[in-house]
Amino acid sequence: MKTNTDLFEKTPVPKAVATMAVPTMISMLVVVIYNMADTFFIGQTKDPLQVAAVSLATPVFMIFMALGHLFGIGGSSAISRALGERHKDRACHISSFCCYGSLGLGVIVAILSVLGMETILHLIGASVNTIGFARQYLAIIAIGAPFIMFSTAFANILRGEGASRESMVGNLIGTVVNIILDPIMILVLGWGVTGAALATIIGNIAACLYYIAYYLRGKSTLSIHFRDFKMGDGIASGVAGIGIPASLNNILMSFANIILNQALVGYGDTPVAAMGVAMKSNMLVVLLQIGLCVGIQPLIGYNYGARNKKRLMSVFKFTGLVSVIMGTILTLIMIVARKTMIQMFINDAEVVQYGIQMVVALQLSAPLLGILFLCINTIQGMGKALPSLILTICRQGLIFIPLIFVLNAMFGLDGVIYAQPAADYLSIVVAILICTHLFRTMDHREEKAEG
Repeated sequence: MKTNTDLFEKTPVPKAVATMAVPTMISMLVVVIYNMADTFFIGQTKDPLQVAAVSLATPVFMIFMALGHLFGIGGSSAISRALGERHKDRACHISSFCCYGSLGLGVIVAILSVLGMETILHLIGASVNTIGFARQYLAIIAIGAPFIMFSTAFANILRGEGASRESMVGNLIGTVVNIILDPIMILVLGWGVTGAALATIIGNIAACLYYIAYYLRGKSTLSIHFRDFKMGDGIASGVAGIGIPASLNNILMSFANIILNQALVGYGDTPVAAMGVAMKSNMLVVLLQIGLCVGIQPLIGYNYGARNKKRLMSVFKFTGLVSVIMGTILTLIMIVARKTMIQMFINDAEVVQYGIQMVVALQLSAPLLGILFLCINTIQGMGKALPSLILTICRQGLIFIPLIFVLNAMFGLDGVIYAQPAADYLSIVVAILICTHLFRTMDHREEKAEG
């Protein structure tokens, strides 16, 4: 643990941020490719209905990942703070709890999803034209829920101890397997959306096997042995305190996407397919910024646990500057390449026309969107459950979902399309206000502790 301790405490901030964030950003780039692969190869069938079905089903897949984040982000935050406080045994108890917690919840969710499939299909807004394809896709994804949750959780858990590179490798393995299998199962074997779902689950299984092997080989300072499993002493509540807001954020994003799709369905299946493709394209911008900010969360958590406010603030400010620069560059690239990005997935004239407008709309908030993710991950890294929960509810619950209804009523389809950037800017303001308050509170707490 000597190398990671030096990284958290002594390495110059730009190098420390790069060491932690670059592998995480690569992991997120891998996630982008991972998510684009299904839509890309389904698009090669030249069937907009299959593309629309995968777009409708994606929020359910994202909910499964969100439940994995409950243990992953919650566990990573708790582990990094425990290591900062020199409590290695507690960190091992936390990692073991997250291992069996994610698997157990995955089994429960798989059973409930299979039993409630028809209700889920109704809720996500599947039409008469798309419900058959959506059912085929979700049936496979539901069965694979335990693997999705475990791989998502442990990609984050490894970062909690500073093992960003190993986390990246696991993601990369899963993505490579998925990309290899996609064209075989979707196009060669002609399995369509069923093949896409199978490729996704097999990729997640491959990532799970890598993470398990990493621990069993003794490469980690953490543990997945059942003998280290412990829920008491604030372990379960500590993980849940940060994990639930983090998970809720992703769950609300998925529900917001479901409501967004339901609003778009009122204008036909084509806008649903176009928005699905536009959001896949926009993932490049969003997930790279998330990767940067998720990557530095262990640095925030460790230095908060060690009461090193000067270094914590240096990490925050440097990451904020990088996020704005990166967001601006990525936005310009997306604006220039908007038509090519849409056509890459499906070259349907009507889908492309809608998709171009949607890509531009989603990019309006992209230059500053990283500030929102930086604030969220800083709050989570500091272990501030209530502020994290407030910010989460504001972004996807109190702001975005009402805006969809209001702007749809006022401006029709255009209003629905521009709801996301409007919600993003309002959320950024709220995030900055909450972070500023926490930093001020931290000043008083440190002065009192030192006195």
